[in-house]
Amino acid sequence: MSEAVSTLKVSLWRGGSDGRFKTYTVPLKANQTVLDIVTWVQRHLDPTLSYRFACRVGMCGSCAMTVNGRPRWTCRTHVTKVIQNGMLEVAPLANMPVIKDLAADMRPFFEKWVTAHGTFAASKTRTDAIEPIKPDEPARRAADEAIECINCGACYAACDTVRWNPDYLGPAALNRAWSLVNDVRDSDRTSRLAAISAEGGCHNCHSHQSCQEHCPQSLNPTRSIAGLKRLSMQAFVRGEINA
Repeated sequence: MSEAVSTLKVSLWRGGSDGRFKTYTVPLKANQTVLDIVTWVQRHLDPTLSYRFACRVGMCGSCAMTVNGRPRWTCRTHVTKVIQNGMLEVAPLANMPVIKDLAADMRPFFEKWVTAHGTFAASKTRTDAIEPIKPDEPARRAADEAIECINCGACYAACDTVRWNPDYLGPAALNRAWSLVNDVRDSDRTSRLAAISAEGGCHNCHSHQSCQEHCPQSLNPTRSIAGLKRLSMQAFVRGEINA
């Protein structure tokens, strides 16, 4: 079949949370990504289509969408690897409100990141000497993987516990907390452990590992959450935090 007549049926979510899928016929080309497909529809068939992307090379994570039921970076997902029976279905990320079409509202995701004390709290001033962190130190090695998260939201969209419990902080926020409690320069360790131990915190994780399975970078937030469970229990036994 020549490239000129080779086509693909793609169903894209249109509207808000109460919207529906609309099917388009698009050209099927070699080395085509899902983001290429979405962009083609917006540029050639319907300029009102809303979606989010930035770098197109897997660095920012902003193009994450649900592709045939699975959260993925659309810029790094080749159509030929995910097409099913000649069809492609693209929807916004799950477990988040829908702004419009393929653009999910990330506010709940980042609000939980803040609730988990996901911001660095400096222990020194700018006039103090920079504290060296050796790459082979145990705390630094423990945080090695966690700091690679770019907050694309794929793990949050795949999390079964978030689906059941909207108050759950989610794997990305807890993974961020894990990286910070292992940062010797941070001054917020105790209050952060209290925050991630509260209702909706790390102890709500059922360790299904959906986050690890769906992470585009093959990170394992479940491992980070297990570490938080251990540290928070130790802090509770020492009387540093309340139950």
